[in-house]
Amino acid sequence: MDQSRGSNVRDLRSVSASLLPALVIIAGFILRIIPATRLFLNPDEALHNLLASQSSFAQAWKAALTNAHPPLLILVLYYWRSLGHSELWLRLPSVLAGTAACWFFYAWLKLIVDRSTARTGLLLFAFAPSLILLSAEIRQYALLFFFETICLYFSERALQHHSAGDMAWFSLALYGALLTHYSALLFAFAMGIYVLLRLYPHGRLRLALVWAAGQMVGIAIAAYFLLTHLPKLRQTGIVRADLESYLRRAVYQPGTRNPVAFIAAQTLRVFTYLLSHGLIGTLVLISFLVGTAWLLKSKQSGDRPESQTSLRQLALLLLLPFVVNWVVSLAGLYPLGATRHNSFLAPFALAGASIGISRIPGRDWIKLLVVVLALSVCNLFPAPPPPIRAKDQSKALMQQAVAYTRSTVPPESVFLTDYESGLLLGYYLCGHGVVQIFPPQKPLAVAECRDYRVLATSFLDWKFTAKNFSAEMTAADQMATPGKEIWLFYAGWINDSESALKQELKDYGCPSPQTFGENIVVCRVSVSARPNSAR
Repeated sequence: MDQSRGSNVRDLRSVSASLLPALVIIAGFILRIIPATRLFLNPDEALHNLLASQSSFAQAWKAALTNAHPPLLILVLYYWRSLGHSELWLRLPSVLAGTAACWFFYAWLKLIVDRSTARTGLLLFAFAPSLILLSAEIRQYALLFFFETICLYFSERALQHHSAGDMAWFSLALYGALLTHYSALLFAFAMGIYVLLRLYPHGRLRLALVWAAGQMVGIAIAAYFLLTHLPKLRQTGIVRADLESYLRRAVYQPGTRNPVAFIAAQTLRVFTYLLSHGLIGTLVLISFLVGTAWLLKSKQSGDRPESQTSLRQLALLLLLPFVVNWVVSLAGLYPLGATRHNSFLAPFALAGASIGISRIPGRDWIKLLVVVLALSVCNLFPAPPPPIRAKDQSKALMQQAVAYTRSTVPPESVFLTDYESGLLLGYYLCGHGVVQIFPPQKPLAVAECRDYRVLATSFLDWKFTAKNFSAEMTAADQMATPGKEIWLFYAGWINDSESALKQELKDYGCPSPQTFGENIVVCRVSVSARPNSAR
């Protein structure tokens, strides 16, 4: 009787252990679909949609190359948009790719460590707040996670089973990553070193040849974009503008601080970003360090098959992408810090953390519960909060702003917008793009929008500030038809400049702008209302 009861308990535990990954992945999908349904597009999302909304594949390719990323996402959206244009539909490829990445991440961890550690890693990957948000947006990152985790999974299968077919799948996924985001160059370099070390001296000739052929194609793809796309981007000033503005803190400035201190502080900020919480991000970083230190100190088991990953090789795999990122950041070529540009490190960071957590004494279910509670805190009480709070990015607020605009702003009025606001105005009010895409761009361009006219700044004037608004307002007044009202539509990532700009707006006859949450502003403005104005 006791033996039968014990057997039933073991069977129940086995079934529960098997169901847990599926339940986590379903929950991860739900957490991604909720913001994809509820939030209005941020400016980057609206830009990606605009680039994809071209009349032909050739035009979509050309438009994609004006963006600071390889073209794959834009080309996918070009065909995807033929079936719908709603926020949820446009975000669905990211939701599906981000969810699928959870499964491949879990499958990879099972191959390289064990099922218990893989479950912990799956929880971290599925419920990390930044990965949820990036997988609910029209961005390259969910697609990048998808290709990264496929690379990790099939490279391990190929090396363990000497499978040329699996190595071919690894190569195809690597091409997808390279065509999705430039951080994949760092990922590909680290993976190249790792797989080469795994192949030598035990690799079979056929497997090595398939890998080498795949690497040659990958190098050709990387070289093509590095020699053709990036030089053109530098000419437009997009890369310089990003590195000198919101990414400035994440790129090392020689002479300003100690390089080692920079790497340490910015690596901590990477983990803070991934977990959206300073304290818990720090604890996950500590877990990562514990996990990699344990791998480095461990000796390979004598009965472990030579084709499997040694623990020290696994430590190298987890550390290499960070080391590569450190080097290029110190060289001023790529950011390192609390930015989505470093989210390509997530599989390695969370895998190492899950290994570290597995070394903590205690029962697995208790550790899993603690991880779930910690991730709940990260999602419910992010610190620091995201650039646009969820309550301020509600679609209902944008719908109210559009309804207010249609009912209040007289026909033939002129809207003045910066670039990010113009992207949102085009999608939600006009039904088509009203900002410039192709260079050279005019400082202020004119576009028609239903019964209105829109004056939108160039890409380099992404956001209105108190410093540049006066010049933009004067130019708009000169371009507007005499007697027509000028209205400001200001939306997107405006939290850091809104208070100063509101003070400036008072001088232009708008002391109390109509706001919809903290990230949408509509008001009538006039140069003649400014004190001491002269026309």
